[in-house]
Amino acid sequence: MARHWHFFFAWLFVINGVCYLAYSITSKHVQHDLLLNKKDLASFWQSVKDHARFKHPTGEDAIPYNVLQKMAYLSVIFILLPLIILMGMAMSPFLNSLTSGWVDLFGGRQTARTIHFIIAWLLVGFVFIHVFEVIITGFWNDIRSMITGQYCIDTSHQKGN
Repeated sequence: MARHWHFFFAWLFVINGVCYLAYSITSKHVQHDLLLNKKDLASFWQSVKDHARFKHPTGEDAIPYNVLQKMAYLSVIFILLPLIILMGMAMSPFLNSLTSGWVDLFGGRQTARTIHFIIAWLLVGFVFIHVFEVIITGFWNDIRSMITGQYCIDTSHQKGN
C-alpha cells in the first residue's frame, strides 16, 4: 500500500512542479527574482557570514532574495527536483523495460535508489532550514508574503519615527 501512496504523491508532486515551473517562467519570476548576477556572487561569503550570525536584512533590504536563497531555490527547482523524479523513474522496472539500458547511464537501479534517497533527505533539510529561517526572520510577515505577495515593512525602527 505504501508504494501506491508513494506513486500517487509522486505524480501529484510532478504535476504541481510542472505547473509551478511553467508559471515561474511565464511570469518571469525565475528571470527577475532568482537568476544570479555579479552582485549576488560578490556578496556570497558575506551572506554566509551573516546567516551564520543570524544577521538578516530588515526593511526594504529584506524584500529581494539574497544570494543564498537564490542558489537554494535554483538548486532545488532545476537540479534536485528533476533529479529525484528522474531517479524515481530509473527505479521503475516498467520504464526500464520500455527503453532498456537508460538506467545504466546512472549506474543501475541501486545507484538510482541511493541518489533518490540522498536527494529526498536534501529536500527534507531544505524544508527544515526554510521553515527555521521563516520563523526567525518574522513568521507572520513571511507567511503573509508567501500567501498574498504582500510583505509589510516595519518603519518604526527607522530614524525620525
